[in-house]
Amino acid sequence: MKINSLLLFSLCIVLNSQTVLSQEIQIIPRPLEVISGSKTFKIDKETQLVFDNDTKNIVTSLQNYFKNDFSFDLKTTNYQSLKKNFIVFKVDENLADEGYELTITEDKILICAKNTTGWFYGTQTLMQLCSYNADFSKYEKQLTLKEVTIKDAPNFKWRAFMLDEARYFKGMEQVKLLLDEMAFLKMNVFHWHLVDDQGWRIEIKKYPKLTEIGSKRKSTQIGPLQWESPIQSAEPHEGFYTQEEIKEIIKYAKDRHITIVPEIEMPGHSTAAIASYPWLGTSKKETEVPIKFGVGKDVFDVTNERTNQFLKDVLEEVMALFPSEVIHIGGDEVKYNHWKSSESVQKYMKEKNLATPADLQVYFTNNISKYLESKGRRMMGWNEIMGHNLHEYQDKNDTKTSQKLAEKSIVHFWKGDVKLAETAARNGYEIVNSLHTYTYLDYEYKNLPLSKAYSFDPIPDKLDEKYHDKIIGLGCQMWGEWIPTNGDMHYRVFPRIAAYAEIGWTAKKRKDFTFFKTALKNLQKRWTAKEIYFAPNEFVEKH
Repeated sequence: MKINSLLLFSLCIVLNSQTVLSQEIQIIPRPLEVISGSKTFKIDKETQLVFDNDTKNIVTSLQNYFKNDFSFDLKTTNYQSLKKNFIVFKVDENLADEGYELTITEDKILICAKNTTGWFYGTQTLMQLCSYNADFSKYEKQLTLKEVTIKDAPNFKWRAFMLDEARYFKGMEQVKLLLDEMAFLKMNVFHWHLVDDQGWRIEIKKYPKLTEIGSKRKSTQIGPLQWESPIQSAEPHEGFYTQEEIKEIIKYAKDRHITIVPEIEMPGHSTAAIASYPWLGTSKKETEVPIKFGVGKDVFDVTNERTNQFLKDVLEEVMALFPSEVIHIGGDEVKYNHWKSSESVQKYMKEKNLATPADLQVYFTNNISKYLESKGRRMMGWNEIMGHNLHEYQDKNDTKTSQKLAEKSIVHFWKGDVKLAETAARNGYEIVNSLHTYTYLDYEYKNLPLSKAYSFDPIPDKLDEKYHDKIIGLGCQMWGEWIPTNGDMHYRVFPRIAAYAEIGWTAKKRKDFTFFKTALKNLQKRWTAKEIYFAPNEFVEKH
């Protein structure tokens, strides 16, 4: 009897917890604290949006949302002493920089924040409440919301999505679509991989051949075997962004509280630039923009002052466009063969007392870091910039280095023993963790199912707690080699981007994959309406 009673009691607890779980509002990323009440608030044509100079843009976006989604033409007012049926924004200096507090009572909706970013994120939550957690009557033209208080703030300050357009140019419409979904999910960094071996996608006015030649390739490797495929498309691919187009996209992102961090690869992944200006390469030989994927063979001759001036000129125009404090310089997968076989490079290394190619790379990287710092910027790069050996094709002796990476560098960890990230943190470097086995969106769902993506923790398990603040966040990377169409990209990005958004925002103690999958149904409705061709459920968990 005691056993039966215990089983019954346990069953009641499970059922009760499932009931509570199903009743909680369904929002991605899941908020820090949700306190529900018993009363309701109704939004109708009489509801007013209260604004001042600081909140005018956010109120306008909210007004457009209600008009587009519910056909409500809500009135706006700057009168601050309304008694009921209004939505208002208030300043609360005690809240975190990106945090907010959303309160819905029977009289009003109040969004408190320290700044406009917090108000913006509170507004995104309100939109999810209205779209997926409310009762809408199109006949009575009213929207009924439950009484609730939501206290919320992000877990990490760097919540990034990366798009590689060097391999396949997507264009402004798709970039804006991605920015919209990032904003809705409270992601705040768009990492834009604009150049690589297979294409140069940004206009540099001082060097027009970068787009005249470097933005075009005559064919592209395709096929089910991917990296080993002998099949070519036999069709040219091209495209780049003018500086005016980039300015438009940057403003679009800024309006959504997203910082765009440009990535200009150096000294490797540079074949498109070398095809445009052969004197940039170490071999000095003419070449074409590659039609096969993989790592390019030639690299920038970083011992040549003309090459270094070119890179500074490019960065000068990039910085004039992008207000981001952080500039990503890549630095990954540099093949050292040309440096090793070049007499002029070897002479330079002896003059500078650089014993290995890795010494040369770190020395070069630090010079770029100093240049960026002189302009009030900060350098970021993949974790090869520390001189570590991450690749089997590298000679271990070539990757030994006595050079110390510039102190203010941000290390973008993507590959290697996690102890390398721990070492970087202990040495004082800030780290964005993008471990490829958990965050690379070009991986198939059988290798990176949604559950594995959701399980990622940017803070390594064995990292001492005193270094946890050095892990500033994560990035998820949509590498472009095998996404020739927009649909290919959508399939790989969605729904996994929602998992990374929740990792970046939601406190670890609040994460729950079962709850996440339930709330994901709401996003799938949104994506369907926007013609985003996300991967169906039967594929995202297939092993």
